[in-house]
Amino acid sequence: MSVMPDTWIRKMALEHKMIEPFADAGKREGIISYGLSSYGYDARVSEEFKIFTNVDSATVDPKNFSPEGFVDRKVDVCVIPPNSFVLARTVEYFRIPRDILVICLGKSTYARCGIIVNVTPLEPEWEGHVTLEFSNTTPLPAKIYANEGASQFVFLKADQVCETSYADRAGKYMKQMGVTPPKL
Repeated sequence: MSVMPDTWIRKMALEHKMIEPFADAGKREGIISYGLSSYGYDARVSEEFKIFTNVDSATVDPKNFSPEGFVDRKVDVCVIPPNSFVLARTVEYFRIPRDILVICLGKSTYARCGIIVNVTPLEPEWEGHVTLEFSNTTPLPAKIYANEGASQFVFLKADQVCETSYADRAGKYMKQMGVTPPKL
């Protein structure tokens, strides 16, 4: 596998709609950076958040996920309670080629504040808005800014095309449009 450079990412985004909307690199005053980088793409977080809460004493169960465990918010700034967690989604819609695997990394601006971004890999031929997971590891409330950079995606090109893609398997998270909780 090899990491794909900015020229390849730009071409795939513009000619093959791999990333929509696509933003070129650029310094933006007072905003957490987003857009094309040297070997990746810094995606933005949308204004849709699912904030975990224990108001109804719900249990988080990946096999029987209950929406009672979180509250939905559409805001410009999401405050994550101390030692807590939120789900969000990217502004960008991704369409991953069959010979590409994408890895998500957190941005250092958030990491230096104790905010960890986790997302599973984007598999070959997966498409949709990416559901992002933010963990506030601090004992203080933490802010996430909508429509600003949240995580970096690194594109890895395989030496060979995979035998079975995410689309071939009809994966359960295919073409997700909003913040998507776990499914079984």
